[in-house]
Amino acid sequence: MAANGSSCEQPQRRAGAKDKQNGQSADASLRERRQKDKEERLSLVVWRKPITTLHYFLLETLIKLKEWTLKLWQQRGIVVLVLVLCSLFSFVYSTEGAHQQYVEYLEKKFLWCTYWVGLGILSSVGLGTGLHTFLLYLGPHIASVTLAAYECSSTDFPEPPYPDQIVCPQDGGLEGSVSLFSIMSKVRLEACMWGAGTAIGELPPYFMARAARQSGADPDDEDYEEFEEMLEQAEGAQDFVTRAKLGVQHMVQKVGFFGILACASIPNPLFDLAGITCGHFLVPFWTFFGATLIGKAIIKMHIQKLFVIITFSKHIVEQMVSLIGSVPKVGPLLQKPFSQYLEAQRNKLHHAGGSAPADENWLSWVFEKVVLVMVAYFVISIVNSMAQSYAKRLQQQRHSEEKTK
Repeated sequence: MAANGSSCEQPQRRAGAKDKQNGQSADASLRERRQKDKEERLSLVVWRKPITTLHYFLLETLIKLKEWTLKLWQQRGIVVLVLVLCSLFSFVYSTEGAHQQYVEYLEKKFLWCTYWVGLGILSSVGLGTGLHTFLLYLGPHIASVTLAAYECSSTDFPEPPYPDQIVCPQDGGLEGSVSLFSIMSKVRLEACMWGAGTAIGELPPYFMARAARQSGADPDDEDYEEFEEMLEQAEGAQDFVTRAKLGVQHMVQKVGFFGILACASIPNPLFDLAGITCGHFLVPFWTFFGATLIGKAIIKMHIQKLFVIITFSKHIVEQMVSLIGSVPKVGPLLQKPFSQYLEAQRNKLHHAGGSAPADENWLSWVFEKVVLVMVAYFVISIVNSMAQSYAKRLQQQRHSEEKTK
C-alpha cells in the first residue's frame, strides 16, 4: 500500500512542477510582450513619425471628448445646476448698480487665483511631462516683487497697475523698512494658490490607482504598471531609484497622514508614487488630499518662497553681479548686461509706463525664448502621450482578438 501511495505521489509532483514551469514561462513571455509593446509605443513621437503621431493624437482626442461628453450626460443634473448659476452670475455681472465695485474686485481676485491654480495644475498633472511653472512664472514673479520691495522700501504697490506692472508708491517707505515677512505676505496668495494647484494635479494618479484596485481591472497607465512590478520585485531591489521609490511607498503606507505630509512638504520628484500608493491601498480621499494640500500649499510653498526671497534680496543680488564680474576674461562682458538690466528695472519701478532702454532687452529676449521652448516641449509631450495612449488601445484590441481566435 505504501509503495502504491508513493508511486501515485510521484506523477502528481511531476505534474505540479510542470505546471509551475509552464506558469513561469507564460509570465516571462507576457513580460517580454509588454516590454516589446512599450518600446513600440515609445517610438511613436512627433520627431520620428509625425504623420502617424498626429493622426493617433486626433483619434485619441475624439475618443476622450466622447468619453467626457458621456460622463457629463450622466451628471446632467449637476451640469444644469452649474449653467443656472453661471446665468445668475452673468446677470449680476452685467447689471449696473452699486454692487459693481464688489463684482469687479471679486472678478479680479478670482481670475488671479484661477491663473495661479491653473499654472500649479500644469506643473504636476500627468500629461506627458509637467510644465515647470514655478521656474517660469511664480519664481520670477516673487523675485520681481522682492527686488521692487527693496528698491521702493515698501510693498504698498498701487493697484492698478499691480500685479501687471510694479510701480513704487510716491510716498515711499523708509530705507530698511522692508522685512522678509512683509515680502512673504505680499506674495502669499499667489504662492498658496499655485501650491493648491499642484496638490490638485496629484489627484489623477490617486483616482486611477484606487479605481484599478476596486475594480480589479488593469489601468491604462505606465506608472501603475511599474508600481505593481516594483511591489512584486521589492525583495530583490538593488538600484538607488527603486529603493527610494520603495522608501516613499513604505512611509506612505505605514505612517499614513504624516507620511504623506512629509513627502508633500519637500521637493520630491517621486510624489506621483505616493498618490499611486494611496490609491492602491485605498487610503481615504481626505487623508490623502488634506495632507497633500497642507504640505504643498503651505509648508513646501513657504520654503520655496523663502528661498527665492533670500536669493533675490538686494545685497545678495549685488554680490552675485560683482562675482560675475570677477570671472576671468568673460566676467566684465557678462556683468554689463546684468547691471544694465537691473538698472533698467529700477528705473521702471519709479516711472509708470516708462519704456526700458534697448540694451536691457537682451536678457528678456533670452528668457522669453526659454519659456517658449519649454511650453512648446510641454505641448509636444502631450501630443506624444495621447498618441501613445491610442497606440496602446490598438495593441490591447489586437491581443484580445488573438485570444478569441
